[in-house]
Amino acid sequence: MSEALLSALAEAVADLATANDPVAGGPGLAGTARLLDALPAADRRTLDRLFRDAALRQPPGPRRERLLTVPAGLGLPGDGHAARCDLTASYVERFVTLVRDADPATPVPSCPGWSLADLVRHHGTTHRWTEHLVRTRATERVRAGDVPLDLPADPARYPDWLAASAQSALRVLREAEPDTPTWSHGSDPHVRFFPRRLLFEAVVHLADAELALGREPAPVDPATAVDGIEEFLENLPYFSWVAEPVAQLGRDGASLRLTATDTGAAWTVVLGGGGFAWRRGAEGEPTAGVGGTVADLLLLVHGRHAADDTRFTRSGDRTLLDAWITATAL
Repeated sequence: MSEALLSALAEAVADLATANDPVAGGPGLAGTARLLDALPAADRRTLDRLFRDAALRQPPGPRRERLLTVPAGLGLPGDGHAARCDLTASYVERFVTLVRDADPATPVPSCPGWSLADLVRHHGTTHRWTEHLVRTRATERVRAGDVPLDLPADPARYPDWLAASAQSALRVLREAEPDTPTWSHGSDPHVRFFPRRLLFEAVVHLADAELALGREPAPVDPATAVDGIEEFLENLPYFSWVAEPVAQLGRDGASLRLTATDTGAAWTVVLGGGGFAWRRGAEGEPTAGVGGTVADLLLLVHGRHAADDTRFTRSGDRTLLDAWITATAL
């Protein structure tokens, strides 16, 4: 099949997917995925690349984000590494555009005590630190404070510094093999850990900036939000500042259910053994439950929406959700 024809196919399927399928991999793509299984392996690899090319021709925003999730929903050979790098770049671009002309002294209510300048500096520091870890193939912890930042003296220049820092970090990540072992501060000691972690840093910090500037956070694509909730749950046990507060909850056997009202996805968290376990699904009756769109749930678990916000429905023991949100604050 010619590349021109494959490119046209990529555009057509992408339009169909964004119009009809709420989450990558959902039933709206199942039939198309079966058809694409018949393509030769080389054509499937080319189609995967063309989907990403089609997505990157879109301006930053929900449509680009949605298109970048399509290859995974079709079972194409990409492992998500490149797509997550692209999504992170898109979110950082939106963040930089938003804060570039804002007053650096603007308070960030979702990060008490921080200004926009603090938020941008933190965001850029994370990219500088990640680049160092991956470029050096670190085998043990390196403190972010030990990595050169080259931070401008004028906070008004921080946004451009962040943009350059992210571009450099993502270039290193794209060039690295995802399965390469390296130290990480989460559950997966491989290079592939970092694009996923940077993506949700970028998603949440864009919401921080939007809230600081009096805006409602922009919608997050459902497939991205699902991955973000699971990334959060997978890595929480490895964050030392969270492990102790969770252990002190003292609610062994209590369970918390997160239910996405727009996609039907659900997650059940069970406390016990000085920590917690989690699973996908809604089996059994939980001690407490909370429902909302999957994008709102993503910001809830990251502490960017309050649990008593009217966008959520709550059931069962209301104190359990409040205690969990407090203990897992990042």
